[in-house]
Amino acid sequence: MKRFITYLTIIGASFSAKADVVLPNIFANHMVLQRNQPVAIFGSANAGEQVTVEFQNQRKQTKADEKGNWKVELKAMKANAIGQTLTIRANNVIELKDVLIGEVWLCSGQSNMEYKMRKIEKEKAPLKGNYFPKNAVAEANNPNIRVFLVRRKFLSKPDGKYEGWAVAKDSALRQFSAPAYFFAKNLQQELGVPVGVISSAVSGSRIEPWFSAAYWDKSSYLKDKKKEGDPGKFYHLMIEPLAPYTIKGFIWYQGETNVFLKETISYSYKMKALIENWRNSWGNPKMPFYFTEIAPFHYSLDEKGQVRMPRTILPEFREAQDLVLQLPYTARIITTDLVDNVNDIHPNYKWEIGRRHTLKALKYAYGKNIVADGPEMASVKYAGNKAVVKFKYATGLKSIDGKPLDAFEVAGSDLTFYPATATIENNTVVLKSDKVQQIQQVRFAWDEAAQPNLFNAGGLPAAPFRTNNPLDHIKLK
Repeated sequence: MKRFITYLTIIGASFSAKADVVLPNIFANHMVLQRNQPVAIFGSANAGEQVTVEFQNQRKQTKADEKGNWKVELKAMKANAIGQTLTIRANNVIELKDVLIGEVWLCSGQSNMEYKMRKIEKEKAPLKGNYFPKNAVAEANNPNIRVFLVRRKFLSKPDGKYEGWAVAKDSALRQFSAPAYFFAKNLQQELGVPVGVISSAVSGSRIEPWFSAAYWDKSSYLKDKKKEGDPGKFYHLMIEPLAPYTIKGFIWYQGETNVFLKETISYSYKMKALIENWRNSWGNPKMPFYFTEIAPFHYSLDEKGQVRMPRTILPEFREAQDLVLQLPYTARIITTDLVDNVNDIHPNYKWEIGRRHTLKALKYAYGKNIVADGPEMASVKYAGNKAVVKFKYATGLKSIDGKPLDAFEVAGSDLTFYPATATIENNTVVLKSDKVQQIQQVRFAWDEAAQPNLFNAGGLPAAPFRTNNPLDHIKLK
């Protein structure tokens, strides 16, 4: 109850004169309720008022507390693609129509998550792959995919219209997040159940506004550092009011702004604070949290082409992102291949971003036996001017374009790196260099613009790495 009491107090104050039961705006006609979990239904009413919730042969009753807040939990339900009516009775009656039961996910971040579906219509055909959903909006007509777009002040005060959810088509889809939609589209196709997806993203936002200042203070790393970036600004407006609406998990695509700030380990702890904050808001420490590793871009150059930072800032930032994988129920997708123009910080291929997150969800949240991970460095053995790199998720290692493997570098004790020739041998990569007689270090894709061609049989790219990762010894706590 404490997780949403502040927000519901605001609701009660807004509507006390009417003495009516009120629901937050996340509840609406056409919404999707989470299957196979107890489902929270909550709102406000007069203190002591009896509230009855009826849905799919369930009838739950409660009374609003002294502050007017109330909550019931419906028993876990199986997926249902037939629209039903959710009824809430008190001094007034609210009927929400066409409610489905399926899977519900929350997608958040900055502009690459906010990236609207309508923009795809104006994109040039991609240079890679054979799939280009240019007309995805015009072709969308699946009533089992529902979308909810969070605007900055939309959740702050309920409007009583209950119109926030919509079938994913027409104008509602045009304004919706492309990565979130394609995630939902692929998930619905694979699971065969209704899918509801919530998009809550703000262009250009840092990570700090997306978690509460209280979690800054709880962090062993952050608590003694000056608060920057408006902690809690968007969390309190665009995330907290959604809880505890029952959902399956989170998809996160943010970090470009923090790369410009040259962050490394501080970002790891901020991301940890965000994950813990969100999971606690929903009262579930096991909620899946999947994030997008930042794509290639020329961060090192300003608008005039002048150097403003080293070309290695981006791969170092990715190390900080990857450190978060220490936390349970997390996963990330690699995007080194999803850029046609490294001068565009908003690359297309948002359909593939969504698909790769779907793979993670299918494998790790739904237990499907599929390939969802690209090759990841497991170990390196050195022998003079040769190094053998062993990978996880290495079945069917290949060069995706048929050209020699690229983006591998090696160094000796002086840590001066040189390009290495790389060949695939029995699902390992063997590196050699005439310039380094005693190889002691290896790195891969260690440049902001690197788009390496090493993939596995699942068509997923290898993750960047360096063997002298300074964060290897750190345990997030």
